[in-house]
Amino acid sequence: MKLTKERVINLSFAVLLLLGVIILSLVAVKNFEPANAKSTFQASQSPVLKNITAKEAFKLIEANKNNPDFMILDVRTPEEFSSGHLEDAVNINYYSINFQNDLAKLDKTKTYLIYCRSGSRSGKSLNLMKQLGFIRVYNISGGILQWEKEGYRITQ
Repeated sequence: MKLTKERVINLSFAVLLLLGVIILSLVAVKNFEPANAKSTFQASQSPVLKNITAKEAFKLIEANKNNPDFMILDVRTPEEFSSGHLEDAVNINYYSINFQNDLAKLDKTKTYLIYCRSGSRSGKSLNLMKQLGFIRVYNISGGILQWEKEGYRITQ
């Protein structure tokens, strides 16, 4: 069999085509994910870090009454906390030198509702928790002042 210029070109084209198919197959296999894998991850792990109203906070608390993965954080001072707080809230003092370390020790996969007096400290805490890798954190806009203004109860 004599190799002509035309035959060499055809063979070269066939080899290049075969290499292209192999490379595309390898890329497709490497990037393969089951159809539901991505959507399941996104549904369960999509970060939600946002400000909500007192009414939305009340609904969130009601929906999570017996949920061990839900926690209410009061970031006011211990004195402010003792003067009245949301039921079942845990106090972590925003002004403590250990505040960031105390937050970092918390389970980042749980859902948190945070608040302070007016929403300023808890708003800053929301941003800090985002930086620390928390997944679901809700901040009560207007803080406990707005909570009380809307008629929701606090406990001693």
